[in-house]
Amino acid sequence: MKSKIYIILGLVIMTATACKNKKETVSFPEKSILIGLASPIELETKASTINFEDYFPDASTVDSVVADANFFMQLSEDRTKLQISILDNEFPVLSLLKVYTQEFEYSILMKKSKKIIHKIEFSDGKEHKEIKLKGEFNAWNPANTIMQNIDGKWITEIEIEPGNYSYLMVIDGVEQLDPTNIEKISNNMGGFNSVLKVGDDTEPILPYLFTESYTDESITVKCENIFDSIIVLYDNYDISKDNLSINNSEIKISIPENAKNKERSFIRVWAYNKDGFSNDLLIPLNNGLVLNSASQLKRTDFEAAILYNVFVDRFCDGNPANTIKIDDPMINPKANYFGGDIDGVIKKINDGYFDELGVNTIWISPLVKNPETAYGLYPTPKTTFSAYHGYWPISFTELNPHFGTEQDLTNLVTLVHDKNMNILLDFVAHHVHEDHPYFIQNPEKVTQLYLPDGSLNTERWDEYRLTTWFDVFLPTLDLENPEVYNMLSDSAVYWIEKYNLDGFRHDATKHIPEVFWRALTKKLKKEVIIPENRNLYQIGETYGTPELIKSYVNTGQLNAQFDFNVYDVISTSLGTSRSFKDIATIVATSLEYYGNHHLMGNITGNQDRGRFISYASGDLSFSEDAKLAGWTRKIGVKDSSAYKKSAMLISIISTLPGIPVIYYGDEIGMPGGNDPDNRRMMRFDSLTTKEQQLKDITAKLLHFRSTSLPLIYGDYKLIEATDETLVYQRTYFNQIVIIAVNKSVEIRKISITLEDRFLSNEIKSLFEKVFSQKDNKIEIELEPNSFEILY
Repeated sequence: MKSKIYIILGLVIMTATACKNKKETVSFPEKSILIGLASPIELETKASTINFEDYFPDASTVDSVVADANFFMQLSEDRTKLQISILDNEFPVLSLLKVYTQEFEYSILMKKSKKIIHKIEFSDGKEHKEIKLKGEFNAWNPANTIMQNIDGKWITEIEIEPGNYSYLMVIDGVEQLDPTNIEKISNNMGGFNSVLKVGDDTEPILPYLFTESYTDESITVKCENIFDSIIVLYDNYDISKDNLSINNSEIKISIPENAKNKERSFIRVWAYNKDGFSNDLLIPLNNGLVLNSASQLKRTDFEAAILYNVFVDRFCDGNPANTIKIDDPMINPKANYFGGDIDGVIKKINDGYFDELGVNTIWISPLVKNPETAYGLYPTPKTTFSAYHGYWPISFTELNPHFGTEQDLTNLVTLVHDKNMNILLDFVAHHVHEDHPYFIQNPEKVTQLYLPDGSLNTERWDEYRLTTWFDVFLPTLDLENPEVYNMLSDSAVYWIEKYNLDGFRHDATKHIPEVFWRALTKKLKKEVIIPENRNLYQIGETYGTPELIKSYVNTGQLNAQFDFNVYDVISTSLGTSRSFKDIATIVATSLEYYGNHHLMGNITGNQDRGRFISYASGDLSFSEDAKLAGWTRKIGVKDSSAYKKSAMLISIISTLPGIPVIYYGDEIGMPGGNDPDNRRMMRFDSLTTKEQQLKDITAKLLHFRSTSLPLIYGDYKLIEATDETLVYQRTYFNQIVIIAVNKSVEIRKISITLEDRFLSNEIKSLFEKVFSQKDNKIEIELEPNSFEILY
């Protein structure tokens, strides 16, 4: 173990002295053993354990590590674990962990924790047996925060970042608002939550970085607000020492000479001051030159991905011969097979549907074999269900004959790649169906259906999230067991290798232990990514707090997850009177947790939610049971303004940082309650005027997004957020995109101050709305429920 003061102290000195122009030829390995861009290490307040195999699949190559002198570090004998203990809290909010192998030095960013110890006290003058808290700070799991009765006062302490958090109390088993707290907020389901305020309301003055200009040899970055220091990485190598010159707010970065030997590499930049750290910059290089045209992008540059969720059975029937319904009179027709198949997806690709829409990545629902009998029971109307959705596996590798053959899937993947697109497969790792041979032969290799108190361990989403069963006929695999997680991760790798897929959408991510995700990603690196020199993309599904969601997103696990928190705020802000200010807040939270250039999925909706357009039209209420509504009444679009609101939703998700994800049918405004009403058969013909208009707007937005470098790699900056208007910009060097949205029922005049660096640009409007510009002032009038994009 080594320890020293990190070189960043020298960089502070350089900031205050004359500029340097020296360009060092940095030595980089021909093949890096650190695969991908290393995700930052999020330090805990006292001690952190780093899984080194997240970064180095063969950790035995690591010789030693070096970091700030305020850390005590212990590397395990097998090099797979690094224990970091904090000796003194006086260290920078950003620093680097230097990792030395036999030949090269790698650098991994480390972020200082913002968490503080916050004491919560409760006393209402009454006697109680037990008090628990559930909220955003503990994944809504009351078992995580149990208060102690000390001399009649109920007390607990939580480690938490400053901010505002929704919560409820569970007093003697009764869930309720905190009767001693007048602060409350709508839960968007017809009720309210109490609000816990942690820390003060002082706004920190953080550095803000943006890309200014570039030449063949250098990149100029500027910073708003004071910064103390800058960290610059070329891929995973520190080039801060001799490749920078700093003059006040201007930072000039020399591009390493060796970068020209690599088709795709990246410059990453961070700054910090006493208040915290800046946004991060991600600058792509194409053979050592700054990437300056979307034509230079490859399909595996996943920052430019635009996903479309094909729900196979409900998309297109290309082969009527395999359209076989489950013969059971108990199954309501809505819950039986409709006939969509792989050939149907092929047909729509050949028809040019995805090209026309602007989609470059298809995510298909599970194709694995499922049972041929009905299961489950819904009371109103009384019905059982077929496995048309694909989420009840009875095999790990066999295809569902309802969807096609192995050759059909091979043909689909080949066609997708010929069209310069990607294809992701929905993979179910959490559970199997009770008819699965593996469960029949190994009934002990699943979690327990009954808890110690005798109650069923079904749908216990938070309290027992890693062991709960989704239903009594869906055993949860014991994925803490090495035999089980190795077997199942081998099966996942099989799908990638056999069919040449580009990655996975992973079902029920938060209900699966991290050891499985680490095993799978390590195998994919060793067996596919490294030997075949290609990128894969894995996106997960987790409902929960940003902290919980983030825990699965890193170099050793998943590339991304769907950002349901952002979707929830956008959808309720557009569908109710909720303020647009909440969108600005949740986006800021998202960027803080996942980074400013994250690969998180920004969705239009999904298979487990009522359709947004039906909420926007008033056919559905956010406070009702959308599943019951879908079964018991006809859900449509009774207010045509909902099409405008749907367009606004798509305009936001296609321009925010992250990856746009279109749930099939949302591009035409398909209505519906929750499952299965949100899974109607896709319609391609006989669209109404409003549906066609929405489809045309969606296509224009997605095509624009696919060619706009500010939307793919650009910086994000909020310009204005009011209750009814939202304005933000994305910039990439001399290119700018401004997004303005008005959800008011009245015309709103939006005023925008253009930064001086864009004054020489010709500003255009994507949807050709009239605007005026005088010097650096732009004014545009937005009609009710409308948006515009200036670029």
